[in-house]
Amino acid sequence: MIKTADLKTKLTTAEYDEIFAKIYKKEDISSQKERYIRIAESFEQLFGSGREAGVFSAPGRTEVGGNHTDHNHGKVLAASVNLDAVAVAGKNDENIVRVKSEGYKMDVVDLADMSVMPEERGKSASLVRGVCAGFRNRGYNIGGFDAATASDVLSGSGLSSSAAFEVLLGTILNNLYNDGKVSAVEIAQIAQFAENEYFGKPCGLMDQMACSVGGFVQIDFKDPAVPVINKVDFDFASCNHALCIVDTGGNHADLTDEYAAVRGEMESVAAKFGKAVLRDVDIAEFEKNIPVIRESAGDRAVLRAMHFFNENKRVDLQAAALKDGDFEAFKALIIDSGYSSYMYNQNVYTCKAPSDQPVSVALAICSDILKGKGAWRVHGGGFAGTIQAFVPEFVLDEFKSRICAAFGEKSCYVLNIRPVGGIKVI
Repeated sequence: MIKTADLKTKLTTAEYDEIFAKIYKKEDISSQKERYIRIAESFEQLFGSGREAGVFSAPGRTEVGGNHTDHNHGKVLAASVNLDAVAVAGKNDENIVRVKSEGYKMDVVDLADMSVMPEERGKSASLVRGVCAGFRNRGYNIGGFDAATASDVLSGSGLSSSAAFEVLLGTILNNLYNDGKVSAVEIAQIAQFAENEYFGKPCGLMDQMACSVGGFVQIDFKDPAVPVINKVDFDFASCNHALCIVDTGGNHADLTDEYAAVRGEMESVAAKFGKAVLRDVDIAEFEKNIPVIRESAGDRAVLRAMHFFNENKRVDLQAAALKDGDFEAFKALIIDSGYSSYMYNQNVYTCKAPSDQPVSVALAICSDILKGKGAWRVHGGGFAGTIQAFVPEFVLDEFKSRICAAFGEKSCYVLNIRPVGGIKVI
């Protein structure tokens, strides 16, 4: 721990530059120091000067491979990014947690009552209470703390701002009260528990796991209760590419039934074989019975099942390519995944509004600029929202210029893959 006054002084020097360079882009170190000083000043204003505190960070995440596979117990490749949620936090002896996030009112949670509060559903206070309850349920220590936080993980961008916040809370508790002994995997599971049981959102584990573990993470959901997690070692900084997330400005409203149909149609194919999910269906049996399935479940369901089976294989191949340091093979697999989502899974635009296809337009621009150079694909749920592109540095300026001309000045976010997950920074 460090006194906040000393923290602010040291942030004006080069003392923390090495850890900052590991977390952020080198050109962003100066602005990040200013950000940390601002959060420390907020902590002092809220909770008093002269306090000892730690500084903690948890990143957002991006889905790299495994588009629409997790809900049918498939495989996913995800990665943490250099946008993060940061906290300056210190213990108190009141058995109360106070969390003040920039732009939001303060959450105050009394640890004397860890039960689910219906009135907190959908609110950040429920995540604070839920993470604390998750630690207690697993036999770990909990206690009161005060925290000032700020996040630059873009809300609604598919980068999982809520998972970053949950993992940030878990990282604070882990270091303030448990000597850092709680594993990144357990913190992710606790974060998922908080979101499922307290916040009221039945999310999977991919978001929290990528935020907590950091770097590239391969996850197999064959048994969702006990997912198999493998960290994939790859130095993204060495490949001279940027990860770009493009916000096409599409509206996710009224798309719930489209997302549900992807899962429902995959499961309707599985049901033809007496299974609940496609992961439990034998691929050879599926291929042999395509004529029967077409007739009973429809052609789109068949195509979506084909996407699932092939996307699962691609996740393994993508992870293997990264492990082998073959970034060109990895990019080719990203493009294959994008084409599969477009043609087979059909989650790039909705047939309800064929004149409204911002994701399709973004992908077309990407193809024009990046063909033979980079890689591109729909990002996340699809139908609207964001795309993902791996852009070589020598065409990055052109890429940003053309994307922003089409979708607006702030539509292109240039990111890096962050090699570490939730951590105590200082």
